[in-house]
Amino acid sequence: MRQTWRWFGPKDRVSVDDMMQAGVEGVVSALHHVATGSVWTPEQIAQRQREIATRKDGRASPLAWEVVESLPVSEDIKKQKGDWKDHIANWKTSMQHLAAAGIPVICYNFMPVLDWTRTDLAWERPNGARCMRFDLIDFAAFDIHILARKGAAEDFPPEVVAEAATRFAAMTEARKEQLAGNVVFGLPGAAERFTLDDVRAHLAEYAQISEAQLQSHLIDFLSEVTPLAEKLGMRLCCHPDDPPFPLLGLPRIMSTQAQYQKILSAVDLPANGVTLCTGSLGARPDNNPVEIMKALGARVHFLHLRNVTIEGTALMNSMFEDEHLNGHTDMIAMVGAVVAEEQRRKAAGRSDWSIPMRPDHGQDILDDLGRSAQPGYPAIGRLKGLAELRGVYRTFEHQAKA
Repeated sequence: MRQTWRWFGPKDRVSVDDMMQAGVEGVVSALHHVATGSVWTPEQIAQRQREIATRKDGRASPLAWEVVESLPVSEDIKKQKGDWKDHIANWKTSMQHLAAAGIPVICYNFMPVLDWTRTDLAWERPNGARCMRFDLIDFAAFDIHILARKGAAEDFPPEVVAEAATRFAAMTEARKEQLAGNVVFGLPGAAERFTLDDVRAHLAEYAQISEAQLQSHLIDFLSEVTPLAEKLGMRLCCHPDDPPFPLLGLPRIMSTQAQYQKILSAVDLPANGVTLCTGSLGARPDNNPVEIMKALGARVHFLHLRNVTIEGTALMNSMFEDEHLNGHTDMIAMVGAVVAEEQRRKAAGRSDWSIPMRPDHGQDILDDLGRSAQPGYPAIGRLKGLAELRGVYRTFEHQAKA
């Protein structure tokens, strides 16, 4: 596994120097300030590359931008409305510019409206660490009583509806505002932020789009961009839904192995691949990320290794971001499956045999608690996770050489 680290640019509270000290090998970044649907220019890309290649004191860093996360797919593309054809053309132009700059991997997602959903961004654990959390009762309270989505109560079990009403009645105005802000927080570092009215407007448009239709729109998008990626020697990898179950009445199309397999088969080119996020897929009790890795490994172009603890057995549950070696995913088995796939690739002569991985998210611990970094992206919490994953990986490497 090539050990990478997500960086949000010069405003990130975790610096290039911090990444170097963490021992990462490459950087995952994006032009978060560029509006979705616009072209990423060569000048903007080169500027980000220079920023990554420069330490605080001006000396050169050994790091380079190796993975894009994310080149956003606009809501127009997902809905096939408005400027969607122009946005696809711009996406392809951006991809050409990235290829010319030597950046071969693009992670993206096709989640409607919200790129990920949490109700708490700093939930305190018994040991004082803080993490992100999806609380089903809080989310139902938001959906039914704050957003006031028509028919929302019908999407939850009766006992959840009742608990949500009780919890909402006890909420202060400050907590209601905080909860709404957490839910619509959106993509980390993104240029856009949604208001509740923005969400309502998008939901009204998606009301006419079924799961099958959204799948068709993704296939149409990939049919346009994947042949070019293949020609450019690039790898595209779709991130799973987060969390991987229906919310807000929206269709979910990248939540299971079967859904991934449908998209991979529909556009059956090596460049069309998977961002295997063990945290997102692992938030669903009937998903086994290790088995998904074994089944889809040949098309896995990027790894997000994180863990969640699920609080129940139903499809829709509360969950929180646990330590990297704790939670629903057997992370030891997961790393073993990655090593096995890399060995197969190396034996087959694939140049992409080393799969880029980043320690996704992390709990705020120690000095993270005062750093105010992007939610989910602390310095020390991720360093701890990376160290644990690196140790597991090197153990498997040692065994393979023995």
